[in-house]
Amino acid sequence: MKRPYNFSAGPAAIPDDVLQSAAAEMLNWHDSGMSVMEMSHRGKEFGQIYEEAQADLRELLAVPNHFKLLFMQGGGLGENAFVPMNLSRGETANFVVTGSWSQKSAKEAQRYCTVHEAANTQGTGFTTLPCPTTWQLSDRPAYVHICSNETIHGVEFQELPDLKSLGCDAPLVMDCSSHIASRPVDWSRVGLAFAGAQKNLGPAGLTLVVVREDLLDRALPITPSAMTYKTVANNQSMYNTPPTYAIYIAGLVFKWLKQQGGIAAIEAQNLIKSNLLYDAVDRSSLYINRVEKQSRSRMNVPFYLRDERFNDAFLTHAKSSQLLHLKGHKSVGGMRASIYNAMPLQGVQALVSYLQDFEAQTVD
Repeated sequence: MKRPYNFSAGPAAIPDDVLQSAAAEMLNWHDSGMSVMEMSHRGKEFGQIYEEAQADLRELLAVPNHFKLLFMQGGGLGENAFVPMNLSRGETANFVVTGSWSQKSAKEAQRYCTVHEAANTQGTGFTTLPCPTTWQLSDRPAYVHICSNETIHGVEFQELPDLKSLGCDAPLVMDCSSHIASRPVDWSRVGLAFAGAQKNLGPAGLTLVVVREDLLDRALPITPSAMTYKTVANNQSMYNTPPTYAIYIAGLVFKWLKQQGGIAAIEAQNLIKSNLLYDAVDRSSLYINRVEKQSRSRMNVPFYLRDERFNDAFLTHAKSSQLLHLKGHKSVGGMRASIYNAMPLQGVQALVSYLQDFEAQTVD
């Protein structure tokens, strides 16, 4: 059966090869007589899965040894609380608000520390990214938070800010849920990065945290032990039962990424896909993308029909053309195509062809 192309923003498409491998191993993983779902997280079988996933991810993302890789639960929204609990010391944290997700992060952090907005692009409709040299950082912040790719508004940092060049010694915290593993990371500029798995790494239920070792001793006394980074790190993510099956699927995704040639190769493919789609939208008289070109996301491409009377017909015909989940987020409307690592070039080509066909049939 030919599968449709799934442009969902998350939970998102998983590579076909990964799903086929998981299906083949569902009842009996490597002659163990068990499904991964049935394994003890402390058994040798799952231990192998966990160790390989950790090693493959560290290799793929080129994570230095002085960072800990934590496999946690709670998603990105959970991390909006866990980060200030673990890093703020109840002091002032700075937030660069560039869309819905960084807005949510700042609002949640107010429960645990003082929040200072160093920049906010709501005035532009979150269609731009503020140059770091314009940020109004507070004095000696506990950390500086960015969302490096805003899923809803479709803006992405093309380069991580260098806080030291701004005269700031605070660690940079990065919510990279929606573009993790799509491009290299300059870890010299990062103190902590977190990502929900359900967009680019695997299924919902798993959250990745990459945290510098020197930041592990800052947790507030109220921080639940299962969400204290030092405790999780000291127990190799096994302090409580981890999301075992989600880790297994993510591990298969990591192996798939390595088979594609690693992060450099997948980034090159992502550039081809995003350029193809943006070019089609920009050349059109029916569709428009409102994000400034230098701030556009490679992963999430929002666009609008200039005549919104055609929205319902667009979505109906897209579905019948096996192009799924193109409706934009309810907070902003319009359309959105999420073209994560698992979306093949053929899927973007099919979408571009549909855009052109629909416009030809619609515009006089």
